[in-house]
Amino acid sequence: MNIGIVGLGLIGGSIAKAVKKNTPHAVYGADVNEESLKKALLVGAVDGRMEDLSSLDMLIVALYPAAVVEYVETHADKIPKKCIVIDTAGVKRVVCDALFPLAREKGFTFIGGHPMAGVEFSGFDHAREALFKNASMIVVPDKTVTAAALETVKELFVSIGFTRIQYSTPEEHDKMIALTSQLAHVLSSAYVKSPSALSHKGFSAGSFRDMTRVAKLNEEMWTELFFDNKENLLTEIDGLIERLGEYKCALYENDAETMKQLLKEGRERKALADRKYEKNPD
Repeated sequence: MNIGIVGLGLIGGSIAKAVKKNTPHAVYGADVNEESLKKALLVGAVDGRMEDLSSLDMLIVALYPAAVVEYVETHADKIPKKCIVIDTAGVKRVVCDALFPLAREKGFTFIGGHPMAGVEFSGFDHAREALFKNASMIVVPDKTVTAAALETVKELFVSIGFTRIQYSTPEEHDKMIALTSQLAHVLSSAYVKSPSALSHKGFSAGSFRDMTRVAKLNEEMWTELFFDNKENLLTEIDGLIERLGEYKCALYENDAETMKQLLKEGRERKALADRKYEKNPD
């Protein structure tokens, strides 16, 4: 296949490197940052600049949500009907609501995508071919997408390291991501703002590292993701505040029995979640 990748940051760059490492496909890249494109060419992550869409079998748009929509809308008439277009944005409703009908109108295939992998750094310099090893790839197809197109997408993502292909709707995706990703970033950002965090040296270990890791984020991207999924994220934040209030109340009232019960419930919920995952890892 001829694969075009728009956006050679952490995700797009890692996809390019992984495809070149693990498959025979040709990869062509495009990025508004000329330095990133030159680096990708220099290290062999792409075979050339993506200047003509007409020869592409697959187009991966690794941009922020609004930029994904803008790019595909702008280039829709140049995308060949044989082409499968996939995005990698962290929200799906705003992207799919715009691009499912456009793809049907123009005759190409659009599939929403979200690779569940990353690090707390951005940019091509941090892209790596093993980023997706044993990760989950969320695939969000339109109802008109053919089985053959889905199989092509699955084969590509499995070949570059993904071990779980999770199919979803835009609505289900955004509801779950509000909890599993977005709330975690909000919590980490708020947690590390404690005045005590500036004096943690010698008093911290794994718990502190785990809680603060994703506070080192790209605020431009995450702000866009949060507001694109505002309703779901607000529901999760409200629920967390309510649950935290129960722990706070137990402390205020010197109620050790309630605290033990709250902690027991949390431990049991974690164990239940782990068992469900172990039972159905795929």
